[in-house]
Amino acid sequence: MPKIITIDGPAGSGKSTIAREVAKRLGFTYLDTGAMYRALTLKAIRANANLEGSESLIDLIKKTKIDIIAQKDGSLKVFLDKEDVTVEIRKSLVTQKVSFIAKIPGIRTEMVKLQRQFGKTNDIVVEGRDIGTVVFPNADRKFYLDADFNVRVNRRMGDFQTLGQNISLKEVEDDLKKRDNADMTRSVGPLKQAKDAILLDTTNLSIEEVIEKVLSYIK
Repeated sequence: MPKIITIDGPAGSGKSTIAREVAKRLGFTYLDTGAMYRALTLKAIRANANLEGSESLIDLIKKTKIDIIAQKDGSLKVFLDKEDVTVEIRKSLVTQKVSFIAKIPGIRTEMVKLQRQFGKTNDIVVEGRDIGTVVFPNADRKFYLDADFNVRVNRRMGDFQTLGQNISLKEVEDDLKKRDNADMTRSVGPLKQAKDAILLDTTNLSIEEVIEKVLSYIK
């Protein structure tokens, strides 16, 4: 059976960076579930869809093809209906709107189907917010990453700057607070630590230190 490693945690805790590198070192496939929600969010924005209209959005995902393809350098490319949207889904507008999509039960049901299907045929390191609690409750090893709020804000700020996006620190702070609240209070798949997940506080740890800690538990 394929091996499954899950990494959950709030935005800015380092999930994506750590999951990507751990997968690379293990020779596993990295699955970024957040990118799947972002891709659908982008499609909904482009279609001027009502982000509060769950029925129309559920219908939208059933007509949508999302592919996440690993590259030789360990990075991922995200395709929305065969279009490469890897960069576009990271822009601030998508970031601000993705929580509307992620909280809809019907959307999450469809996404979980796609994620579980992926896990049936690949050794994966998968990150998100309800991966160890809902998507893969029987994963081989589970981790929950967290960090001080201000540290997470600065990390998110750095992400936007890397993408060349002009956004203020106050906007990042406000957005992160909203996302944390939405993630933790939604009725389906809320963000929380699985009972059997290993908690790692990344506040004062370098990327390499976190990677080594995760690998030490796996090995």
